[in-house]
Amino acid sequence: MDQYWGIPGGEDLHESTEVQSGGHAPNPLVKLDPGLFIWTILTFLILFFVLAKFAWKPLLAALESRENTIKSSLEDAEKAKTELERLNAESEEIIAKARSEAQTIRVEAKSAAEKIKADVMVQAGEDAKKIRDEAEKQIQVEKDKAINEIRQEVVNLTMTVAEKVIKKNLSKEDNQSLIEDSIKHLKGYDA
Repeated sequence: MDQYWGIPGGEDLHESTEVQSGGHAPNPLVKLDPGLFIWTILTFLILFFVLAKFAWKPLLAALESRENTIKSSLEDAEKAKTELERLNAESEEIIAKARSEAQTIRVEAKSAAEKIKADVMVQAGEDAKKIRDEAEKQIQVEKDKAINEIRQEVVNLTMTVAEKVIKKNLSKEDNQSLIEDSIKHLKGYDA
């Protein structure tokens, strides 16, 4: 039983299998066959026209749409970046302005506090002067009142002395001595 087991339908194998298996037949893919060449070109052109008619326009439209979307996104990003830079510059300007205003307010508040302090000091000085002047006036009034009381007392004493003198007849020297004592006594109260 010398049977050869082979591939079913192996008798009809293409020549290329024989070349690979060690035969000397040329490879049909490398061999130029004018019929196959024409059919390949014809198939390619038909496929090209079908693709150009049905697929090329939608592909180009999709690519153009994608390109426009990307351009629009880039423009929006550039606008957003510009807007962000503008907002940052504006916020920096606002912060600088706020700092400047705060500094101005602080300086004004300090100046106002110093002015109020100076006004209070001046008012306190004026009030102290008024109190001192009123105290001096009161002292002068009390002094004048005391001097008047002393004078009244001197007058009363003089009257008493005069009564005694009248009751008792004094000599001229006694009268002179009594008058001088009264005047000395009166001068002591005047100071």
